Amino acid sequence: MPMIQLTLPVDVLSAESRTQLQSTLAATLLQWEGAPDTAFFRSLTWSRIDEIPRESFGSLGDELPRFRIDVTVPQGALSDRRKAGLVEQVTRDVSTAAGLTDSDGLRVWVLVHEQPEGTWGAGGAIVRFADLKALAAGATASS
Repeated sequence: MPMIQLTLPVDVLSAESRTQLQSTLAATLLQWEGAPDTAFFRSLTWSRIDEIPRESFGSLGDELPRFRIDVTVPQGALSDRRKAGLVEQVTRDVSTAAGLTDSDGLRVWVLVHEQPEGTWGAGGAIVRFADLKALAAGATASS
């Protein structure tokens, strides 16, 4: 049940780029989490883009746009290797969509939030990581 949220200044991306990036970010998260690419797991992978006024989001150094990506996953869903790969790819996804260069990398921050076991609920029940792993294993076996 991963979720990825991008916060950026308004009007940095075109509507088309924003829509494409929202799908790309969700697919990237699903891939690095190691979940099967099925309709069920795609439906559980949420993606959100929040645009805020330019003057509300920046740094003291300049007025260039900043990008913050918050990734929320169940605790244990991402190994250190997977986190590193996710951060690298999400940074590349956002940079490509925004037309950033390699030297702009520090304008893209990725924050990974691991939701402790027993603190994520959906459908009126607590969702356990072990249950998600079992569902993923079953989906992979039936593919």
